[in-house]
Amino acid sequence: MSAARKRVAVVGVGTMGSQAAWRLAARGAEVVGYDRYAPGHDRGAAGGETRIFRSAHFEDSRYVPLLQHADALWGQLQQETGGRELRRLTGCLLMGSTEEQQMATVLESIAEHGLDHEVLDAETLAKRFPQYRLEDGDAVVLDRRAGVIRPELTVQSAARRAEQLGAVIHRYTTVREIVPVANGVEIRTDTGSERFDAAVVTPGPWVGDLLPDLPWEVEIRRLISAWFVSTTDAWFGEERPAFIRTSPTHCYGLPSPDGVSVKLGLSQALHKPAGDPNQLDRTVQPEELEIFSELIGRYLPDLHPDPTRLSVYMEGYTKSSRPLVGPLPGAGNENVILLAGFSGHGFKLSPAYGDIAADLALNGSSPQPIDFISTADRTAA
Repeated sequence: MSAARKRVAVVGVGTMGSQAAWRLAARGAEVVGYDRYAPGHDRGAAGGETRIFRSAHFEDSRYVPLLQHADALWGQLQQETGGRELRRLTGCLLMGSTEEQQMATVLESIAEHGLDHEVLDAETLAKRFPQYRLEDGDAVVLDRRAGVIRPELTVQSAARRAEQLGAVIHRYTTVREIVPVANGVEIRTDTGSERFDAAVVTPGPWVGDLLPDLPWEVEIRRLISAWFVSTTDAWFGEERPAFIRTSPTHCYGLPSPDGVSVKLGLSQALHKPAGDPNQLDRTVQPEELEIFSELIGRYLPDLHPDPTRLSVYMEGYTKSSRPLVGPLPGAGNENVILLAGFSGHGFKLSPAYGDIAADLALNGSSPQPIDFISTADRTAA
């Protein structure tokens, strides 16, 4: 059987699964997707109205080629789905202490890959972006090839495009078991089982439910997004970049598409364990908002301190913050391709990861540089 005609299951049609289904269907594979809810739902990790796309990377410059691959695919997906705006390149301000390793890494990645950027001094920042406050020793870099992604619209658009190309998606269908069989994989649900040549498994926060014997730990944490009304026009002027601050409290923000509020979020260390992903606590307690109030008072005084909207979702984290991308370990599992544990860095890269999953499912390898995130020969998460 030729690679282009392989029958491939996609388990979980969310952030990664919708992209994998699109890329597989685009190559002529027979694609069948399964989702416990439906593409674009708000119960996993794909919600929150907006996410940040950026070309520079704080954690590891090896992600930059993958970001560049994703960049091209973002444009392709938008074109193929009728031109609705999935991403807007507004730029992103990267700021933090010059003594922080993350700021050093982002500058190294910019220099190594020749990324389009601008270094802003305090005076320039005050003139162009007066809504921010800096501390002594802070550096500010404007990543010009950065901006805002629409997550729910993206997931639905990628899934719909996959269906246009021939994919079948079973909505509200929970996969109970993935069983390697001779030269393939069997997918078992409450209504029966189906055989495939390969499976791309993108379970998101349900990775522990579906793969309880996974040899690497993926910790599921509960994240809060909060929206605050701007008291000035500074956030919605001619330039309206997103921002990421690395220290002393790692946080990020995006001016909302409605032109009224600003969404703020926090880093992994400030999130509580989610517990059972099927019983996510969606109620935000008043004490959980204290860190947002502190950040606004210290760095973002143009925002009203009381939020107008709150949203809770989940993400999976590995100890290294590097995702698990590649075959499921164990004899006979070479046809089961796992994508999990993206540690809050996945959405901007999702088209690239979907393409890599298609490579691995159809060809057994990928031309993309994934050695540092691959499951092959990996001993620790």
